[in-house]
Amino acid sequence: MEAQKYVWEGAIPLQIHLHESDVTTHPPPPPALILAPRLGYLPLLAPLIKPHFSATLPPGVDTIWFEYKGLPLKWYIPTGVLFDLLCAEPERPWNLTVHFRGYPGNLLTPCEGEDSVKWSFINSLKEAAYIINGNCKNVMNMSQSDQVELWDFVMNGNLEGYLRVSSKLKLGTVEDEYAGLYSSKSRHGSGEKDLAGQVKTG
Repeated sequence: MEAQKYVWEGAIPLQIHLHESDVTTHPPPPPALILAPRLGYLPLLAPLIKPHFSATLPPGVDTIWFEYKGLPLKWYIPTGVLFDLLCAEPERPWNLTVHFRGYPGNLLTPCEGEDSVKWSFINSLKEAAYIINGNCKNVMNMSQSDQVELWDFVMNGNLEGYLRVSSKLKLGTVEDEYAGLYSSKSRHGSGEKDLAGQVKTG
């Protein structure tokens, strides 16, 4: 529980540079410095970033996306996971580039703001439930109010609230599954035997 709490409260310092193709002023604007929640998502930082760069953006519709060392970042992966995957030697702060134009639709699925991120999260929850339970009925049957609450708790880093609502989904953990498996084997011997008398691998 303590480790889980540590992750939920974790944040990553970001130094965000505006891509040169979006700069219309001289000199270019300084980078934006932001403390991003590990459990958050990069597109949800737009309200903090846009005011910093708005005076220099070219005309057009905002389609925010991020890159790291030339690699467009998948918006539906939590910020902490992206950081852990891409920074073998963690940078402090993590230097990212933000774009407001030229969305790479051939590389990234469209993101239409918070709703896109929320539904991506819910779909990931369904996938997790299916892997753990063999079906995703509990997630599919969540009330609208529970969905909203769960999402709000994730966005606000409220672990206690999240655990309260998610407990209704009856999602075990991998450790729980293996603990049950091993305790069952210890009660019933080391494993089942096949026709040749060999112990079968579980």
